[in-house]
Amino acid sequence: MRLLSLFILILSIPLSLLGNENLPNVVILLTDDQGTLDLNCYGAQDLNTPHMDSLAETGIRFTQAYAHTVCCPSRAALLTGRHPNRGGVQSWLQGDRNGSDAHLGNMDPSEITLAEVLREAGYETALFGKWHLGAKVGHGPLDQGFDQHFGHLSGFIDNYTHYFLHGQGYHDLYDDNEEIFRRNEYFPVMIVDEAVEYIGEDREAPFFATVAFNLPHYPEQPLQELKQAYPELEMPRQSYARVVETVDRQIGRILQKLDETDQREDTIIIFSSDNGHSEENNRGITVGYHNSGYPIGHYYLAHGGGGYTGKWIGRKATFLEGGVRVPMIISYPKALPQGIARDQAITIMDWMPTLLDLIDLPAPRNRLDGHSLLPIIHNANAPTPHPVLHFDWREDWAVREGDWKLIAKKNRQSGEMVYSLHNLADAKPEVKDYASEKPELVAHFKTLHESWAKEVKPR
Repeated sequence: MRLLSLFILILSIPLSLLGNENLPNVVILLTDDQGTLDLNCYGAQDLNTPHMDSLAETGIRFTQAYAHTVCCPSRAALLTGRHPNRGGVQSWLQGDRNGSDAHLGNMDPSEITLAEVLREAGYETALFGKWHLGAKVGHGPLDQGFDQHFGHLSGFIDNYTHYFLHGQGYHDLYDDNEEIFRRNEYFPVMIVDEAVEYIGEDREAPFFATVAFNLPHYPEQPLQELKQAYPELEMPRQSYARVVETVDRQIGRILQKLDETDQREDTIIIFSSDNGHSEENNRGITVGYHNSGYPIGHYYLAHGGGGYTGKWIGRKATFLEGGVRVPMIISYPKALPQGIARDQAITIMDWMPTLLDLIDLPAPRNRLDGHSLLPIIHNANAPTPHPVLHFDWREDWAVREGDWKLIAKKNRQSGEMVYSLHNLADAKPEVKDYASEKPELVAHFKTLHESWAKEVKPR
C-alpha cells in the first residue's frame, strides 16, 4: 500500500520537479518567407523537401496555421505566446547594433520568452540564425533567455558577406554579443554547423535550440551544388526552389545528428515558416560605396516571388491567406500521433503553451494569447481555440471570424482607412470584396478590432 501511495504521489509531481533527465529536448526549425504550401506534403510537388516532409510523416501537420504578415511580429508571437503588439512589436525593429537604425524600436524586455521559461526549468538554450526582435544592447537573444546565439540580429543578410543590404548596408554577424567577421563563408551552413555541434555536446541538462534560417528569404543564394538545379522550372520559381531545397538539406543534417546521438526519441521538433513568400523586387543596390563592397545594381531581392499558395492569394506583407497562412508541423513520436493532419485554425502563438503543456511546466506570469494544441492533436473534432483571429501591423489590421475576414489598410495619400471584406469559403477565396454588400458585417469586425486593440496595444 505504501508503495502504491508513493507511486501515485510521483505521478502527481510535474516532470520539471523530477529532474532534468525526464525533460525532452526541444528544437524549433523556423524558415523565413517559405510560402503557404511550399512543401511536398502540402502539395508543392515541384520541390524537393524530403526532410521537412519526414517531420509530417512522424508528426502532425496543420493545414490552417497562421503566423503573421512579416517576420518581426511572427518571431515575437512564437517566442512569447502572445500577440506581438503587447511587447511593442507592431513596426520594424532595430537591426544594427552599431546604431545606424537606432530610431527603430525593440521588443520590450519585459516580455517573457520561451527560452526564459525553459531555462528556468533547467534547460540549456541556444539560438542559431536570425533574431530580428531588436539589436539594441539589452534587447538581444542573450537578454531574453538564450544562453548562446550565433547569427544575425537584423531582417536578413547576404549569405557570403554577412551584410544587411538595404540602404547603405551594415555588417551583421555575431557570436553571442561579439561581432565576428567570416567573409565568404556560407551562412546557412555556418549556423547548422553550430547547431549540429551543439546537439552533439555531452550534457546532463536538456536543451532548447531554435534554428532560425534566413532562407528562402532573399538573397536567394543556394548551396553551390544547387545553383543549376531545377532547370525545368521557370523563374522565379526556379530560384526559389533552389533555396527551399537548401534549407531542407540543412534540416536533414540536424535530424541526422539527433538520430546519430540517439536523441530523436526524446526531442520535440516544431517546424514553421514566419510568413508567406516574398514578391519583393527592385533595382538592387542603388548607392555607391556600399558598405558590403557590392556595386550599384547588384541584385539581391526575390525576383518578384516564386512561392506557391494553391487556391489562396496573397504574399508576405499582406493579410491575405498567402501572406499569413504557413506550413506548421510538430513531431514527437514518443508521445504524439504520427502521420496525421489537423484542419482547425491555429497560430504560431500556440507553440509556447503547447510545449509547456507537453513538458508539464507552469505558464509564465505574462498572459498568454496562444493555447495548447494537445486537445486538437488528440481529437480531430475538437474546436479551434481561435474562433476569432487578429492581425495588426503598423497602421493596417485584419480580423477573421469563421469564413469571413475584414482587412483594413491605410491609404498612404489620404490617410483614410480602406476596408475589404472577403469570404474564405468562396471557390476563389478572397478575390471578391463584399464590403459594400455587407456593411453590417464590416461594422461588426471593426468593433471586434477596436475591443481587441484596446487590450493588446501598449498605452
